[in-house]
Amino acid sequence: MPALPETEPLATGRPEADPAGHRRIPLARPGRGASQRRRAEILRVDHAGEYAAVHIYRAQRAVFEGRAGRESIAADMGEMQAQEAVHLARFDALLNAERVRPTIMTPVWRLAALALGTGTALMGEKAAHACTEAVESVIGEHYADQIAELKDRDPALAAELSVFRDEELAHHDHAVSHGSRDAPGYDLLSTVIKAGCRAAIKISERF
Repeated sequence: MPALPETEPLATGRPEADPAGHRRIPLARPGRGASQRRRAEILRVDHAGEYAAVHIYRAQRAVFEGRAGRESIAADMGEMQAQEAVHLARFDALLNAERVRPTIMTPVWRLAALALGTGTALMGEKAAHACTEAVESVIGEHYADQIAELKDRDPALAAELSVFRDEELAHHDHAVSHGSRDAPGYDLLSTVIKAGCRAAIKISERF
């Protein structure tokens, strides 16, 4: 499968860490038990996010695959799906090793992800890329917050999340360079997808 073309980092639109503190980064709770509970929340929500990402890209690839002139984007979606599957496998292993249950919302997120992936792909290539940009923007911010929270308390996990974040941002930049912002109804589409992702993060941490 062809590798995604490398793109230069973009000057705008790319989620970055927020040293000024404009986003609230969860504070570590006191006590060992509380720290373990927080780690479980992090693993659970990140597993949910990667699970949804796999299904978004799977649905998009299914729409484009086999269509004349869509071979390139189908290959792109397949490669991004494969990268997300690696992330998901790692969180699967961590959940099993640490006896952390996945979110009870998993069946809902699966349906939502398939609907989002299918719907945006049917709207066209640029809408599919707009979906990628919006999702990966939120995930990039989310991982950045977790890395900041964990870098001293759990540097090994923070290092793994840093690798995953870089790959998510590569997806984001690829989408922007391929016309995500030219999608029909881009502003509304992006706003709705980002809001849905942020709500899913909050729900998955708790449930």
